[in-house]
Amino acid sequence: MKKTDKKPAKELYEQLRVLTCEQLWENEVARFDKATPKERSERVGLIRAVGVVFSEIGNPEQKARVRPWLRNLLNDPDEKIRRYAMTAMPKLGAGQGEETDLLALLRTTQNQREKKFLGQALEKIGGTATLEEMGGMGGGFSLQTEQKVKASLARSQTPSSIRMDRALTDFVGLRIHLHGRYGLEQIVRSEVEEHVRAKGQFRMSEVRSGLVVLIPVKAFTLADIYALRCFGTLGFVLGAVNVGDEAGAIEALAKIITSIPSWKLLKTFTDGPVRYRLDFISKGHQRGAVRLLANRAYEMCPELLNDASEAPWCISIETTDQGETVELRPKLSPDPRFAYRQKDVPAASHPPLAACMARLAGSMENEIVWDPFCGSGLELIEKAMLGGVCEMYATDRSQEALDIAKANFEAAPVLSIVPSFTCLDFRDFIKVKGLGHNTASLIITNPPMGRRVAVADLRRLIEDLFSVANAVLRPGGRLVFANPLQLMSQHASLRMHSRQVVDFAGFDARLEVYVKSELPVPQKRPKRA
Repeated sequence: MKKTDKKPAKELYEQLRVLTCEQLWENEVARFDKATPKERSERVGLIRAVGVVFSEIGNPEQKARVRPWLRNLLNDPDEKIRRYAMTAMPKLGAGQGEETDLLALLRTTQNQREKKFLGQALEKIGGTATLEEMGGMGGGFSLQTEQKVKASLARSQTPSSIRMDRALTDFVGLRIHLHGRYGLEQIVRSEVEEHVRAKGQFRMSEVRSGLVVLIPVKAFTLADIYALRCFGTLGFVLGAVNVGDEAGAIEALAKIITSIPSWKLLKTFTDGPVRYRLDFISKGHQRGAVRLLANRAYEMCPELLNDASEAPWCISIETTDQGETVELRPKLSPDPRFAYRQKDVPAASHPPLAACMARLAGSMENEIVWDPFCGSGLELIEKAMLGGVCEMYATDRSQEALDIAKANFEAAPVLSIVPSFTCLDFRDFIKVKGLGHNTASLIITNPPMGRRVAVADLRRLIEDLFSVANAVLRPGGRLVFANPLQLMSQHASLRMHSRQVVDFAGFDARLEVYVKSELPVPQKRPKRA
């Protein structure tokens, strides 16, 4: 066989993968059941196809029909057929019956490869009976299987959640990383400084590109940190290692993950069993390293369960010039700060970016705010939440976007202001009742940039935005927007106040603030005598 040739089982699987459930069941399964042992072994790819197709498009009745067939295949004399059957079982919602059959086979088989695949199947469907079997077999299961069964059982019986209101009182030496897109760190810093003056729970120790570092000085809750709206993700720094060989690095990382400070953080902020997911940032999947590290951490602390499915925590390991840094990050979905976001539109603003733009805009007395490209409404919502807004206008060319913005506003804790929503091109602003020349104190917007939403002439759009802003803003009014081009206003009365380059998830744009000013009337020069 050439190296480019596919294995017969895989080739057959790909041929059968395109069939419907009925075609597989009535034709291929019937043919398989009547075949000779040799023919069945050659057509083992059918079992994989059945598991995948029925799990993806099969209805409950069809799946219920297949499950007994797979269970029966566990009694087949051919080890390969049994192995394919046990691999397919978890895809179809296997239960106690399948678990009982797999455990019965595990007690009798002497084939080490079969034991490995039995363990992998039980990792996915094992429950109380599997845990009891583990105790009776005296270490007959791998650490990975044991840990995954415990995590699966914990997930189904006592789901874990993150406690936002519980205070951490032992925080000596703890560093808190507020990550965000580069270019926004000074806005995050400004918000943190305001929070520190009001609450005094943290001090700021460092600010660098995409990162603000906090040191707690008083007991705090997660809710205290999530009162800040401008950062992206939160990480508690557990430690760092700089070991050259893999075995030494795994051992050092496991000690950090299971350390007393790490365990205190997890127990304080977790309600239920402590489950986490490992993530090697910027190194790809690293399945081998994840398995080794998770197993070693479990050996050291059996209460700490690695679980890739719906775990409330992520332990992130990032490689830097100084070695590998370990952070504990809460996985909150939805983010409690932006739970109002019911739906999104293509190319919608990242919520922390919208919060940063709202803060960057500052405030004026009797604020009248307009977003010409409102999209899902995040910039307006974040600005309204800061208070001081008297009137608010939202326009967009898409009625669907306006409907989504309305739904988000209704879900937001913004009760003092109800925007006016109008479907039109921003150049026709004069058609919006209440919005005209020299009326708005703030235009805040993240316009389409031609990446995910097509723009016929992006340069013309930005030029027109400057012209419209110059017309609509009253003296002292501000234009705060994300500029994808290196264009500046050509209007003398619309002057740039600030500009900062910001990461827009794969490309740079400029977050700019313009202020409209009154030009002095030019005085005539006196005529010479």
